Amino acid sequence: MTSLHSRSLNFLFFLFTLSLFNLKGQQTEWVNLFEKNDLTDFVKLNGNAEFELKDGVLIGTSKLNTPNSFLATKAIYADFILEFEVLIEFGLNSGVQFRSESLNSYLNRRVHGYQCEIETSSRKWAGGIYDEARRGWLYPLTRNSKGQEAFVNGTWNKYRIEAIGNTIKSFVNGIEVSNLVDDMTAEGFIAFQVHGISKPEEEGKQVRWRNVRIMTSNLESHQMIASNKAPQISYLNGILTKEEQRLGFRMLWDGKTSKGWRGANQNTFPEKGWHIKEGVLTVEASEGKESRNGGDIVTLESFRDFELSLDFMLTPGANSGIKYYVKTKLNKGGGSAIGLEYQLLDDNEHEDAKLGKNGNRTLGSLYDLIRAENRTTGVRGKNFKGVGQWNNARIVSRNGKVEHWLNHVKIVEYDRFSQVFGALVEKSKYEKWEQFGQWPEGVILLQDHGNEVSFKNIKIREF
Repeated sequence: MTSLHSRSLNFLFFLFTLSLFNLKGQQTEWVNLFEKNDLTDFVKLNGNAEFELKDGVLIGTSKLNTPNSFLATKAIYADFILEFEVLIEFGLNSGVQFRSESLNSYLNRRVHGYQCEIETSSRKWAGGIYDEARRGWLYPLTRNSKGQEAFVNGTWNKYRIEAIGNTIKSFVNGIEVSNLVDDMTAEGFIAFQVHGISKPEEEGKQVRWRNVRIMTSNLESHQMIASNKAPQISYLNGILTKEEQRLGFRMLWDGKTSKGWRGANQNTFPEKGWHIKEGVLTVEASEGKESRNGGDIVTLESFRDFELSLDFMLTPGANSGIKYYVKTKLNKGGGSAIGLEYQLLDDNEHEDAKLGKNGNRTLGSLYDLIRAENRTTGVRGKNFKGVGQWNNARIVSRNGKVEHWLNHVKIVEYDRFSQVFGALVEKSKYEKWEQFGQWPEGVILLQDHGNEVSFKNIKIREF
């Protein structure tokens, strides 16, 4: 008969063997992308910058007057976890593409798709997610101050990209930098970028990658949990993510009917001038006349402190607006209802951009009161994706503090109960309305200004 001691030893030996097997399995889940120590599994696309593999380190060297250059995998990847270390010379821009494509049918084989940013600039967006040659910035780091500080210039930085289903996360030196939800592209190649340059003094600068490895199975059990949590940004149409639901968001428009909305001067939704199709709500063109066709529409509910997010698309020369803290019964004459307004405008084509004072009627401005301008250090412009493209407007109002955001970049901030705000109102078209902009609550309005403008993904949470 086997003794109890012998059985215990056998059991311990079994556990030890099992642990070695599991450890070996975990080790082999990672694949080194440069295991062959050559570049036969890669192809260079678009530009003519040089790529060299030396002692396991991929070196990209900038070249004057050539487009963005990419060294792309021949293999296609869907879900994965990718890790690498990168060292980039100051002033040079780079990135790593993933789920990307180069097609004859798209911009003459121009590389397009998701890119995890590598940069040294003062805006500090390293690790953010850019949609190369397609939609532009999807996840700038303007809402993640801790993430902005993760990248360190002049040294090796460790990156990690987790692309699992429609969720994409990036980490820099263990800090969660991006938290994106998007379902446009499910698979594609991975590519290392050397950005195009136009200044002679930038030629010859280098970016280096090392310890590049990828995992394509058993991903959920290997997801990283960082000490911080990056704010989630979702590009899904018509639905809320679990995170948005947890934060208290709800759809303010159901994407199918006029439920929850009415005409600003009506008890029901307008019978003409607005139409709903495939999750998009559109105000129709009517010769640029303000509230003369279908008229403005407003929510049935009133709101106090809230965060509102919606996507909008302008047509050439269009004018419209998103109003909040609106009182529909104040304006007895023609025109739009009275409230604070996030201006929607084609600044290049509509004359209203040149009216008002110092640009306070341009896109994203607090109409006729405060000019919209980029509030992010080192960033040019307002991050507008352009006419005919979907853009995101975000309005946050809490305890009197109000912010306007355009495509996740802050462009206006003010205190609606401050003396400064009161002084601005006194010098504006709103001075005749007592306590304008300081009313405790009001409805939300989408404006009919006689131009075609579309809206979707209208969601809100209350504080």
